[in-house]
Amino acid sequence: MVESIRAAREAAKKAIENTYDGIAVVTEHRKVKDKRSKLTNYEDIIVLEDIPCKLSFKTIHTANQGESSVSVSQTTKLFLSPDIVIKAGSKITVTQSGVTMDYTYSGVPAVYDTHQEIELQLFERWT
Repeated sequence: MVESIRAAREAAKKAIENTYDGIAVVTEHRKVKDKRSKLTNYEDIIVLEDIPCKLSFKTIHTANQGESSVSVSQTTKLFLSPDIVIKAGSKITVTQSGVTMDYTYSGVPAVYDTHQEIELQLFERWT
């Protein structure tokens, strides 16, 4: 019984991963000490490359009662393997449908047996 559950989860994971049509690169902004000068600077270090993924977008329209204008915001969610670990604050560069964008996240990913979901924000700058 346990083996059949494990096989079913693996099959579901593969089915979800077949929908991934994007590629992600994860970059961390790390302190690096120069051996000669002994000065510490920050460098962008690529820690993960060629990660299959999928971006999902949700547009939210909000209007307050009595107002004539509508506010529009977009939620971006990244779907990827549950085996991938991305540190909060990392820059995540995703190429999907011929478009490359830089994102970041600061929250906790929702991790499932078959995938994980990370809510993203547009990357503005390192904090």
